[in-house]
Amino acid sequence: MFLYQLLNFFFAATKKEEDSMYDLSLYKRGDLLEVPRTLFTHFGIYLGDNRVAHLIPDILPAITKDKSTIAKMVTNNRLLMGVLAKVASVRVDSVADFAYGSDILINHKDKVCRQPPLDGEEVARRAEKLRGSVTYSLLWYNCEHYVMYCRYGMAISYQTYQFCTTVRKIVFSRMNAYLTALCGVCFMLCLSCVTPLTVVLTVLVSFTIWMAS
Repeated sequence: MFLYQLLNFFFAATKKEEDSMYDLSLYKRGDLLEVPRTLFTHFGIYLGDNRVAHLIPDILPAITKDKSTIAKMVTNNRLLMGVLAKVASVRVDSVADFAYGSDILINHKDKVCRQPPLDGEEVARRAEKLRGSVTYSLLWYNCEHYVMYCRYGMAISYQTYQFCTTVRKIVFSRMNAYLTALCGVCFMLCLSCVTPLTVVLTVLVSFTIWMAS
């Protein structure tokens, strides 16, 4: 019994320390909160009273209806499985649980988006209205699409655009066109399968990459 009380005290103290990391007076209802991570940036909408609405991949809603289990902070395993299964939810967490120990940028997108932000109350209303399970797509509907719609009225993702631009530069490059043609020729010669069909395919694929570069 003593050990149980000690553990409860420890976790309560830890939770209080995490919450105190963030000055809630800095955030207003309808603010767009941005948390830079190593490989990506996570986004949410501040609702007030230490509550943040955010879209996050999560496998649990697809396999259980236990609300108390689902309400717990999303772990990395839950998140990864949600990405693979294309399952996510718009949920409300505390600022500390949302930020996961990272620094928070406030309304940083106002500087890069040409569309003026909506009224804070309207932003929060949209964020709350979309709560619940959603179909997730890493490229076409992620947390940035969600907050951009709520705050600016258009579901776009700068991260997705930058990613697609980078992939295009890598895949549709002149060097890749040369390598594709070379690999096609080597493949035909090594397997002795120089036929009109293989020649046409090699030329067509290489030409398409060349023209797209």
